[in-house]
Amino acid sequence: LTVLRDARPARADGPPSLKAAWAEPGTRLGMWTHAATQCSAAAFLLLWGYPFLVQGQGLDPSTAGVLLSTLTLCGMACGPLLGYLAGRFPFHRSRMVLIVIGTTTAAWTAVLAWPGRAPLWLLVLLVVVLAANGPGSMIGFDYARTFNPAARIGAATGIVNGGGFVASVSVIALVGITLELIGETDLDAFRWAFAVQYPIWALGAVQVLRYRGKARRLLLSAQPGG
Repeated sequence: LTVLRDARPARADGPPSLKAAWAEPGTRLGMWTHAATQCSAAAFLLLWGYPFLVQGQGLDPSTAGVLLSTLTLCGMACGPLLGYLAGRFPFHRSRMVLIVIGTTTAAWTAVLAWPGRAPLWLLVLLVVVLAANGPGSMIGFDYARTFNPAARIGAATGIVNGGGFVASVSVIALVGITLELIGETDLDAFRWAFAVQYPIWALGAVQVLRYRGKARRLLLSAQPGG
């Protein structure tokens, strides 16, 4: 009330903001960033992490709860760090996104490929890596802000947010469908179920690279001397 001023931006002429925001490559770069980085940790925290740790990995419920809490606490610590790096090195944000996707894929591969139940230290490593997913996905909103004028930031933010939650709900549903088709909830069943994440990571990484290139070319064409 003291320092903020509520001022609506002037009405923009031209295409509707939603259509214009979707046409902006930076918006879709943000959408795929949010989709590829958020989905794994969201599915793990919201539904499948606890049964995976207890039924699949054989941990007692209290240990599984500590691991889920560790993921959340590490995410709180990781957020300011990634935020600082994204602000300090804005032209390297996509590299940070790809690192988050790559380390998440590597951590899950180590856990799923481990012969038998994974050791506790590896499960701790998994949740620490997953902790970067939420903060990493916020870079998608930074892209929406960077590449859109103020009048359509709301529309661009909605597109970015929608992409992330469509991917998250898809992973949650696909894990459940896979377990239902297998008819078991043992470790091998969970291995197959969590493997549904790989196509989403691959598609997300490809699209991040694709729209990063388009956004960069658009910036160069708008500022040829920059």
